Amino acid sequence: QVQVVESGGGLVEAGGSLRLSCAASGSIFSINVMGWYRQVPGKQRELVADITSGGRTNYADSMKGRFTISRDNAKKTVYLQMNNVKPEDTAVYYCTAQIRQTIVSPTRDYWGQGTQVTVSS
Repeated sequence: QVQVVESGGGLVEAGGSLRLSCAASGSIFSINVMGWYRQVPGKQRELVADITSGGRTNYADSMKGRFTISRDNAKKTVYLQMNNVKPEDTAVYYCTAQIRQTIVSPTRDYWGQGTQVTVSS
């Protein structure tokens, strides 16, 4: 019943900006950490950034200063503001959320289907 859905991907020129959104929906009691990962063909999926329910953030070194993660707990949504994008940022970006469905349920990781970001030079 839980769904995690990304949006906002697309084609953007190097140096431009893009904002990704990810909304969780369905039977949800609480959400702990939400985050963004990315993956290119032939490479491991890598962390972009994540954020706790209290707003504490964590970034991969290569994204610091260019990307900003934020969340709206009321909307069950996490965002990734991507500024000064580079061709090497081209990847499928995945959203993840640690969700507990009920008071008696364990917290589990949920993943979206991914959204393609392509940066042209």
